[in-house]
Amino acid sequence: MEEGNRLPSCRQGVAITKMVAFGKKLKQNQIQEWQGYYINYKLMKKKVNRYAQQIEVGAQSRLYVLVDFAKLLDSQIEKIVLFLLEQQGILASRLSNLREQHDALSQQLDGLKVSELKESYRAVGRDLSRLLFFVEMNAIGLRKILKKFDKRFGYKFTNYYVKTRANHPYSLLQQVFKQVGIEAVVGAISRNLADLQDHRGSYISIYDQPATPLMDPVIDSINAAVDRLTNSTNLLQFLGKHALIMQEELPTPSQDHAVDQRYHFMSLLLNLANTFLYMVNTYIIVPTADNYSLSLGAAATVCGVVIGSMAVAQVFSSVYFSAWSNKSYMRPLVFSSIVLLVGNVLYALAYDLNSLSLLILGRICCGLGSARAVNRRYISDCVPLKSRMQASAGFVSASALGMACGPALACLFETNFKIYKITFNEVTLPGWFMALAWLVYLLWLWISFREPSREAEESTVPQEVNAELLVNEAVENGLTQPLLLNTKDKEEDEDQECDGVEEDPNEIQKPVTSLISAYRLLTRSVKVQLYIYFMLKYAMEVLLAGSGVITTYYFVWSVRHVAIFLACLGLTVLPVNVIVGSCISNMFEERQVLLASEIMVCIGTLLSFNIVIPYSVPQYVGSGLITFVSAEVLEGVNLSLLSRVMSSRLSRGTYNGGLLSTEAGTLARVVADGTITLAGYLGEGMVLNVTLLASLFICISSIIATCFTYNTLY
Repeated sequence: MEEGNRLPSCRQGVAITKMVAFGKKLKQNQIQEWQGYYINYKLMKKKVNRYAQQIEVGAQSRLYVLVDFAKLLDSQIEKIVLFLLEQQGILASRLSNLREQHDALSQQLDGLKVSELKESYRAVGRDLSRLLFFVEMNAIGLRKILKKFDKRFGYKFTNYYVKTRANHPYSLLQQVFKQVGIEAVVGAISRNLADLQDHRGSYISIYDQPATPLMDPVIDSINAAVDRLTNSTNLLQFLGKHALIMQEELPTPSQDHAVDQRYHFMSLLLNLANTFLYMVNTYIIVPTADNYSLSLGAAATVCGVVIGSMAVAQVFSSVYFSAWSNKSYMRPLVFSSIVLLVGNVLYALAYDLNSLSLLILGRICCGLGSARAVNRRYISDCVPLKSRMQASAGFVSASALGMACGPALACLFETNFKIYKITFNEVTLPGWFMALAWLVYLLWLWISFREPSREAEESTVPQEVNAELLVNEAVENGLTQPLLLNTKDKEEDEDQECDGVEEDPNEIQKPVTSLISAYRLLTRSVKVQLYIYFMLKYAMEVLLAGSGVITTYYFVWSVRHVAIFLACLGLTVLPVNVIVGSCISNMFEERQVLLASEIMVCIGTLLSFNIVIPYSVPQYVGSGLITFVSAEVLEGVNLSLLSRVMSSRLSRGTYNGGLLSTEAGTLARVVADGTITLAGYLGEGMVLNVTLLASLFICISSIIATCFTYNTLY
């Protein structure tokens, strides 16, 4: 490979160790020889400010501003795309020269020359990754300036601009995101590396085995970058977003090395097991909670208080567990296990002691043991970036499996016997079973968990290193962040501040220290997404927690029937995520899926009302399935959008984005369970329609709120 054809190296500072305004970040990330071909973000920002001044004094019309800004954008995009095509030509020329060497080598095999040729192809791949990084930075700049324009003038300009340019035959906008030429270069590199992988006369090519991808780190990093540019996704990415385990920004190699040192697979497995057991603990009592309340002399609808008391306690436990995880991971997990063990014992003993207060106290203890904030935090802080998506997907899968297993286990406990005056029956056995499960988990935790070293975390300080090495490591390990619809580059820069005023970088990089500070960082879009999360959790809780009372009243279902129904609902979670993550997310924009899912939740709620007498099983099961599945789809896209529009200051610390979403969902469960109990005072026959009426109101209001913020969710 000729040195004169190599793509230029990057300036120092590609891996940003401090969060600064995007204009500064763009300048620090620029490849020195390519400076003139990047989006002129500073110029465009000044233009936006000038437009605002001109409109304010009446010097220009709004129509002129729209037309002039669109022309400026077209010019900037044309500059980027023409340079991109030029660089693609350079890469194609280098590949053509390597092709000649490859053909000559096939006549006479030489192991040393084969290795040299493979490395030359990988060098082209690394330079292609740099080019993709160039496109990525420009795409982020386009998205940010469009967002700034809409925010400053209150226009829906982004929607207009993207719609008019996306599918026009002469538009260059698609060249930034859908790279046909780049895919051809990737294909050439992949095919030739595969041919050189086994040079002993194999007649099988990559075209004969399309399901077996070439395992090469350079190809993997290129494919990941192309996927981000084309807005493609997969199941693991979808589930990872579903977990809302936020990443702060582009990590440096030194930071990722520190995380590698702290990573321990068994400790990760213990965190996932904690997530699974807690979800089992949450839902295992749902099928029998109404019967337990009746056996203690209370109304069946008091099951709402019994189920909801755990959620009430979780509102507080999420905060102190999140704060505790700043200092330790093992100690909060040990405390969680002990509290849950005690809580389940109290829950089980309430039957023989004939105490409703003890029953509720047991569930409160269980809620105080909710360590999901620790589980999320461990994955975010202690799992290497290359494994974080899989770990996040494991977190969601463990939660879904626990939701399904809880009710399924409840139907196995239809028995009644005593040991030393302690009753074991369908209402107490869930408590005894979970107490035993937490005892076993506690022993496993004590033996196998390894507390991550805090010294490794604290020793990770910004260091000045060779920039080209940083870029190579970043692109080879897929560390560059997604863009546009998939970007993790947060909106903390100038969108959170007054135009022309830069925040103190030391303040920008600090995590928030109180709920009030966190609330101040919530934009209107973030508030709407949190409200949507509240809505979907409310709808799901009304369906799940009220199922025992409603099905007993209308259909005289036994505990077994209720448990099977709830288990079947839980089992839909993973298949739905497979469909959404693998298909729907590739076909539609996330905001389109979001709005459609909200409408389907609304339809499912409407179909659930008891208007036609008699109320039938097919109506209840069918409408419940529509509501639950739509809410599951909605949860995935909602948390994905939330992770993009939320400030990066909420990615770490005690009051992080995961905590805020957990609090919103937990409050929804508390309100839903309280509504069930209050509706019971009007009679069991009113529980269904009263709870659904509240759910319908919240759902419709969330749809209206989504419509008002729809154009900010691009």
